[in-house]
Amino acid sequence: MAAALTLLRSRLCDPTYIHAPFKSSKQSNYSKLKELVSGTISDSCNNSALLLGPRGSGKVAIVDLVLEDLKAENPDSISVVRLNGLLHSDDTCALKEIARQLCLEHQLSFSKMASSDDNSQFMIDMLRECGLAHRSLIFVLVEFDLFVQGKQRLLYCLIDAMQTVTSQAVVIGVSCREDADQLLEKRVRSRFSHTKLLFAPPSREDMKSLVEHILYLPKNAGLPSEYITKFNAHVQNILNDKRFKQILDSLLCVDGTIGNLVQYLFRVVSSINLESGLLSLENFKNAQISCERQPTIETLQDASILELYILVCMNRLESKEQNSYNFNSIMKEYKSIHDAYRTSDNYGDTVCLRAFEHLLERELISYVDHRGRYLPVEFRPVELLISSHELYLGLKSNSSCPAILQKLLDHESFK
Repeated sequence: MAAALTLLRSRLCDPTYIHAPFKSSKQSNYSKLKELVSGTISDSCNNSALLLGPRGSGKVAIVDLVLEDLKAENPDSISVVRLNGLLHSDDTCALKEIARQLCLEHQLSFSKMASSDDNSQFMIDMLRECGLAHRSLIFVLVEFDLFVQGKQRLLYCLIDAMQTVTSQAVVIGVSCREDADQLLEKRVRSRFSHTKLLFAPPSREDMKSLVEHILYLPKNAGLPSEYITKFNAHVQNILNDKRFKQILDSLLCVDGTIGNLVQYLFRVVSSINLESGLLSLENFKNAQISCERQPTIETLQDASILELYILVCMNRLESKEQNSYNFNSIMKEYKSIHDAYRTSDNYGDTVCLRAFEHLLERELISYVDHRGRYLPVEFRPVELLISSHELYLGLKSNSSCPAILQKLLDHESFK
C-alpha cells in the first residue's frame, strides 16, 4: 500500500527516529553526550567534547537528538550556534557567523560591517551575559578538523573566553578524523577537554535490530490490522532467512555505518510491490546488486588477467601487514604464486610493468606520496585503492578471471 511506503520512507528520512533505539542504553554515546551537556546546564560549568567516527556513523544525528531532548526539558536555558568547517573554517567568517546566530537567537541587531575584533568581543560579552542569566551556549563545530588548520585563532578565542569569563558553554567538535585532537595547538589543547566519544560501526546484531525498528509497522499506523500483521510476518521471515544474513554481512563488509544501511533500506523500500504491499527477499537482493554497481567494480570487469594478478598480489601483501611495498615487491609475490601453483599465466617483467602503469592510470592503485617522485617506477611505494570486498566482487564479475585468483583471495568473510 502507498500509505505503508510513505510511512517507511518518512522513517528513513528522519535521523531522530533511526537513532532513537540508542537512547535506552546508558553506555551509548547519546547518554554520554546528554550527561555532559546536562552537567553544563545544571552545574553552570564549561565543557568540551569531540565526537569522532567515520562518515555516516550518526555523529551529527546524535548531537541533534541530544539538543532536541534538552531543549524540550529546558526550553529557556539553551542557545545553539552551529558552524561547519566547509563553510566557516576562516576565523573572520566564523566569528561573523557566530555573531549573526547569537543576534538572531537573542533578537539583537546584527551589523554586517562589524570587524573581526568586534565580533570576537561580542561573543565574549554574550558568553558573560548568558552565564549571568544561567543560559548555556552550545557551539557545534562540524568538520572540526578543518577548524584546526592555520593559527586556530577561533578555537583559542572561544576556549580561552570560556576559561576567563563567567559563562556556561559547551563546545562539541564533530570530525571523521580520529586524530583530530592531536591537530590542536598546545595552547588550545591545554584548555580543551580530553573527552572523546568514538562512533564505531554497530555490531551485526545491532544492525539487525535497527532494521526491525525501521521496517516493522506499528499497530496504530492507521492501516488495516490484517495487513500490518501480514506485513510484519513477511519482514520477520526475511530477517530469519540465511540469505538475508549473507546479504547483510556482504553489505557491512563494504561499509558498516548506519548511514550506508539507511541508504540500502531506502532502495529496498522503494522497490516494494505496490499491489501486494509486501516486502520480499528479492527486494533486498536487487537493492544489494544496485548498491554494488560501483565504478570500481565495473572497471575490474575489463581488467586483463595480468592486472588482476597484480591487484591480488597487492592485496596479499597488505593482508600480511606489509605496509610499504613497490613494484619489485609485487613481482616477488607474483613469482611465488607462480612457483607454488604452477600456473600457465607467466609474464615477463616488462609486460608486468606496463600492466602496473595501466593500473596507475586507471586509479585502481596509486603512489603512497610524492616524495619519491624522482625514483624509478619500480621503486616507488604504492597502495591499493580498492577494498578486499570490491576486489572479490570484481574478480567474480570478470569473465576471464582464472579460478585460482578467487582461491588466492581470502574471501571467507564475504560468503
